[in-house]
Amino acid sequence: MRQLTVAIFLVVAIALQSALRAVWQPLGFVDFALVLVVYFALQREPLLALITAAAAGLALDLISGPPALLGAGGFAKVLTAYAVYFVASRVMLDTTLLRIPVLVCASLIDNLVYVGMHRLLGQRPPMPFVQSLSYKLIATTVAGTILLYLYDSYFSGKARQRRQFTVRRRVARRPSAAARRR
Repeated sequence: MRQLTVAIFLVVAIALQSALRAVWQPLGFVDFALVLVVYFALQREPLLALITAAAAGLALDLISGPPALLGAGGFAKVLTAYAVYFVASRVMLDTTLLRIPVLVCASLIDNLVYVGMHRLLGQRPPMPFVQSLSYKLIATTVAGTILLYLYDSYFSGKARQRRQFTVRRRVARRPSAAARRR
């Protein structure tokens, strides 16, 4: 069941990324698949993060068309997932403020490896390096921070636990029937 949920999230992230590019060009720089990969790597689930990264990278390479080198995006995302998992397994990165530099570094690693693979194999990258790096870095960091914060606030296990305790606190604050009679 978990794999099906991950596959649905991955398809939605890839579809959203390609659809937003058609709506407004600057929204095409947000790498939703990278945000999903970083989330799984931060959850300390290395196998899920690596498989998601490979599938997302290959799917984005197929969608982007002929100028893109097939497999470069998958390799870049896998390397990024491994780097984020490596750091997350040694340092607690559970707060939103600590996830911002992680998203910045992940976007930086992903773009450096992607462009490096193109240059190594003699291909011309689809976009100039500095332009793609700056736009992707800013857009992915802002959107990823917002998405990870919203997920942690409303859908995570901690959020469910907070909602349960809120109900218990309300019940505990009510005056009992004996206190109302006095």
